[in-house]
Amino acid sequence: MSALAFITSLAMLTSACEQTNTQTINMSETVIPAGVKTDTATFATGCFWCTEAIFQRLKGVLKATSGYSGGHVKNPAYEEVCTGTTGHAESLQIIFDPKVITFDELLEVFWESHDPTSLNKQGNDSGPQYRSAIFYHNAEQKEKAEHYKTELDKSKAYDKPIVTEITAFTNFFPAENYHQNYYNTHGSYPYCSFVIQPKVEKFEKVFKDKLKKQ
Repeated sequence: MSALAFITSLAMLTSACEQTNTQTINMSETVIPAGVKTDTATFATGCFWCTEAIFQRLKGVLKATSGYSGGHVKNPAYEEVCTGTTGHAESLQIIFDPKVITFDELLEVFWESHDPTSLNKQGNDSGPQYRSAIFYHNAEQKEKAEHYKTELDKSKAYDKPIVTEITAFTNFFPAENYHQNYYNTHGSYPYCSFVIQPKVEKFEKVFKDKLKKQ
């Protein structure tokens, strides 16, 4: 069974960094409609430009902000995080409507949209700032994330063991404005064309039923 097939079946059982696009809204500046009860997820899957480009296309995702999470330096600059010494991972904080998309479904996309077996590395981006991580916000998120990780490893969904860090959320610092909505506004840049675009195209084919209408 493929990793995606296993993830999908598991979800049913639990019910559970340098550079076209179809969406141009800067979701880091989106205003959440009054009266909508939201939840928060914080993920790291390597370069946050890639992470943002994928999750902002999902139905039910109301706001997606690129930033830095899991480190010990307050309000770090991008240049500091790039040294790999601040403890932060390039991350995406997601505000979502749980009535439209569940945390389980976000986890499906998380596991499928990057290599969770690669330690401190995604593609040519390497260093602890590019680690795979789930920063859980409550006990339920922790339980779900650990359950998926355990079951995926047991099923041999991947050739190697999953190294994704699952740790309690402690902080999130939004990245500089020029990092926000990056793929949608820099689609012609080489990194976007050669690294992000293939990821987005694969994601859109696999999760076409979860995409926002354009």
